[in-house]
Amino acid sequence: MPSFIIEGGRRLNGTISPQGAKNEVLQVLCAVLLTSSEVTIENVPDILDVRILIDMLSQLGVKTTRNNSTTWTFKADELNMEFASSPEFVSRSASLRGSVMLLGPLLARTGHALVSKPGGDKIGRRRVDTHIRGFQALGATFSQNSSNGCYELSADRLKGTYMLLDEASVTGTANIIMAAVLAEGTTTIYNAACEPYVQQLCRMLCRMGADINGIGSNLLTITGVDGLHGTTHSVLPDMIEVGSFIGMAAMTGSQLTIKNVSHQNLGIIPDSFARLGIRMEQQADDIFIPAQDHYEIESFIDGSIMTLADAPWPGLTPDLLSVLLVTATQAKGSVLIHQKMFESRLFFVDTLIDMGAQVILCDPHRAVVIGHDRNFPLQARRMTSPDIRAGIAMLIAAMSANGTSRIDNIGQIDRGYQNIDQRLNAIGANIQRVD
Repeated sequence: MPSFIIEGGRRLNGTISPQGAKNEVLQVLCAVLLTSSEVTIENVPDILDVRILIDMLSQLGVKTTRNNSTTWTFKADELNMEFASSPEFVSRSASLRGSVMLLGPLLARTGHALVSKPGGDKIGRRRVDTHIRGFQALGATFSQNSSNGCYELSADRLKGTYMLLDEASVTGTANIIMAAVLAEGTTTIYNAACEPYVQQLCRMLCRMGADINGIGSNLLTITGVDGLHGTTHSVLPDMIEVGSFIGMAAMTGSQLTIKNVSHQNLGIIPDSFARLGIRMEQQADDIFIPAQDHYEIESFIDGSIMTLADAPWPGLTPDLLSVLLVTATQAKGSVLIHQKMFESRLFFVDTLIDMGAQVILCDPHRAVVIGHDRNFPLQARRMTSPDIRAGIAMLIAAMSANGTSRIDNIGQIDRGYQNIDQRLNAIGANIQRVD
């Protein structure tokens, strides 16, 4: 497994563009299974999770064509259902969390779906009950093989119904939508996730002939159709990368322009970083961050300590709390980071403490950060990336630290960030990739 060697203390300068959104592209790639016509997807990031999923689609019989570095065309006119039920398919799905979103399209298109208990980041319990209960409400039968952890679903024809989701799960909502668009009758989904990526999936499906109302709200009404046709779809810029670059600029005291961020789809993200005292300017669809020697965390109006907590959209995405936490270590002031959704995502703070950060881990969900105001820079260390988002937080910490750091297990970072070392080196970083 490769590692990063990072020379800390270097300021960045220039412009950088976010890649296509990882969380969106995994959804829309699964949606190509819903039609036998060609579907072209633009702005596809070249990251490990995407490569794994495209390879799985290819083995499922989908014809895949890479038109250029960011554009792919798919045609699922001859599905290989033998592979879809094979031990190899089950094994491959176990390595990728996004593989769970193959269930909805396969169930809707073929009446049968089999997938392993999905893998991905080890950030705590990530149940799929919302997905399964939604499919069952549509009329599917469900069984689980306790010996190998496989989930199996079958249905002659899904039938529309009303359902109230037990949680506003993004992947659960996307999966149920993809199953419902080909179901007989009308499906109503209440407490649906309404993240921009779910909105993008819905708009793509509507261009393919689906009938979905309420896009952008938590109440979706889907009238099933007999079939879908092809389309061309462009993936949004990755909001998590945008936030990562904001934190990176602040921690390294750099002047940076983030290009083409799709500002209207960033929601509360810029405001969350502004609460840490980071100055930003919106310039058309770009974000300009001036070099700042100091930034100060706000307090609430009553003088109490600032709290940053994740919440379903339009609240703050949990994927950025790791970046916000590490960025706060060099701010002036204190902040409580409250990670509500996952109970293991804050454990990487032990590494930051070893680097000299003042962080109190209250419990698996809450950490208090006492900012140094750059009076005590972080010190270089050797560390290991436990997941995608902690990995990028560690990279930001290393880029700001005194000395040369090493991050092992960077395959976790590669799962979500395309050529991150090359892109950052182009604007002044010194990151070497070694075996």
